[in-house]
Amino acid sequence: MRKFIDIGANITDAVFRGLYHGSQKHVSDFNAMLGRAKETGVEKIIITGGSLEDSRNALELAKSAENLFSTVGCHPTRCNDFEKDHAYLDELIELAKSSSKIVAVGEFGLDYDRTNFCPKETQLKYFETQFGLAEATRKPLFLHCRSAAEDFTKLMKQYRDSYSTGVVHSFDGSWEQASTYLDMGLYIGINGCSLKTEERLDVVKKIPNDRLMIETDCPYCDIKPTHASYKHVKTFFESKKKERFEETKQVKGRNEPQNIVQVLEVIAAIKGEEDVDHLASQIYENTCKVFFQ
Repeated sequence: MRKFIDIGANITDAVFRGLYHGSQKHVSDFNAMLGRAKETGVEKIIITGGSLEDSRNALELAKSAENLFSTVGCHPTRCNDFEKDHAYLDELIELAKSSSKIVAVGEFGLDYDRTNFCPKETQLKYFETQFGLAEATRKPLFLHCRSAAEDFTKLMKQYRDSYSTGVVHSFDGSWEQASTYLDMGLYIGINGCSLKTEERLDVVKKIPNDRLMIETDCPYCDIKPTHASYKHVKTFFESKKKERFEETKQVKGRNEPQNIVQVLEVIAAIKGEEDVDHLASQIYENTCKVFFQ
């Protein structure tokens, strides 16, 4: 069986307990979801931490199972949290050092698509601040960049001595941007959102296999029928609407780690890789090299 590591899974999200927008639609299927992932070959899952509280919850969840791990950091859209707690960075550092279950620092970076949640100036200030988290822990970085490549690259270069490596997850930029990140020793994380258009497929096609990682970013970033990548998917899983929930099946419209196989299939197709197992092994080895050595 192919082995996978989902480098970005938001499985602290309440939807995996059947709770949608504050309304309980079905019983928790968290364990069933993990079981489906295991059956498909997902050997490890890295739970994304997007704030101090979220990172604490991610770590507690990671401690509950041998194959679960987590990150510690503050997402750019939540950087207002730093303004409310002057010890925020110290608390992140303390948490990040507290357990071997924490394999990376992040998710941090810049997101200029959602400045309504956090102003650009605040994002820049605390992206820079969080290089202190990288320096204090020497853990690899789990990075976020949306419509902010120029400022993102400038800071990544400015603080190049603060980190050894990391991954720009959910990548949806240009080949020029990808090439710049690769030159800085970073890896590129691909999920359904990275594969929406033909232009994005053309970029992913050029990324060297030895610098790729894959993820689901669940419960978001599933591959939809409207995406350019959909025609390359070979493996489909039965799903039911949440109102007609069945524990043995996926919930329609809710991405989960099992679907990582679809990301692999699309990448193999656009790259013309006939030996999909070999590609899967390469991506698995890349991920182990960064996060599990």
